[in-house]
Amino acid sequence: MVLSELPNGSDALVERLVANSGEVGPATLHRLGELGFITGEPVRVLRRGPGGREPLAVQVGETLFALRLLEAQCIEVRHPEVCAA
Repeated sequence: MVLSELPNGSDALVERLVANSGEVGPATLHRLGELGFITGEPVRVLRRGPGGREPLAVQVGETLFALRLLEAQCIEVRHPEVCAA
């Protein structure tokens, strides 16, 4: 599952970063990693922009970010309870 699929208020753990679009290059994935979207890091979708679209307000660790839908689709996540199994 990717971050953009989570409903508002959902918690998850970052699994990995992937280029799910030809519009996303290595530089974008590197930037997301530098921002803290790394394997095992907790992430929460707080809310979405107008019309339930973008930007997505997300919290990774203790930091808040606004992500474009394209960026959120590059972040694969797992629900915490799935990781504990």
